[in-house]
Amino acid sequence: MPSNVEIKAKVDDVEALKRLVEERSGQKPTVILQRDTFFQVASGRLKLRFLQDSPSQLIFYKRNDSSGPKHSEYHVSETLDPESLQNVLGEAIGIRGEVRKTRLLYMVGQTRVHVDSVEGLGDFMELEVQMRDDQTLEEGQTIAEALMVDFGIANENLISCAYMDLLENKSC
Repeated sequence: MPSNVEIKAKVDDVEALKRLVEERSGQKPTVILQRDTFFQVASGRLKLRFLQDSPSQLIFYKRNDSSGPKHSEYHVSETLDPESLQNVLGEAIGIRGEVRKTRLLYMVGQTRVHVDSVEGLGDFMELEVQMRDDQTLEEGQTIAEALMVDFGIANENLISCAYMDLLENKSC
């Protein structure tokens, strides 16, 4: 199963963060408009990600809701008919809610750096260290922690849960 080590944090100065990340990545970001529909599931999270100009994705993932670098395992399946899939899953298990965001994607080594503007919530940053089969969880955590320092992400800005949880006014 693919896995990553990730962190999520609230961002106070998004323009300064974008400059730092672009300088470190050495490239302009890819702009991605996303709409994620979350479904009711007993464990983990299941979302249907609507993407512009590319196939949509059904994503199931499990991770602990804890601040700081955390391990996440996930499965992704692409679909060319997301509306139909959303209808079927909505009828079968129920829709939990929706998250809309504009995501700037940068690559820094093996890490996907997302600068997200989330409707109704504000600006955030996610780091996803894409783990290789030969790497340990500790190596992924070390990479994530080093990037947190490089980008000036303070521990008090870390968020332990998903955007969907924040939109539901859950404290994390």
